[in-house]
Amino acid sequence: MVSTQYQRGPWCHLEAVEFATLEWVHWCNHRRLLEGIGYVAPAELEETYCQQCEESALVA
Repeated sequence: MVSTQYQRGPWCHLEAVEFATLEWVHWCNHRRLLEGIGYVAPAELEETYCQQCEESALVA
């Protein structure tokens, strides 16, 4: 059984669907913690990776 807390819709306009999709993508990238990468959000891991790349480029 799916919890009704997370069910949204039906949406009346395409803009509402687009906004709901953008909300989900933001949650997925910035709030969701992934076990496989050390319980951090994907956006946080990407930021750390980019900083490491910049630092190693400055050293080289």
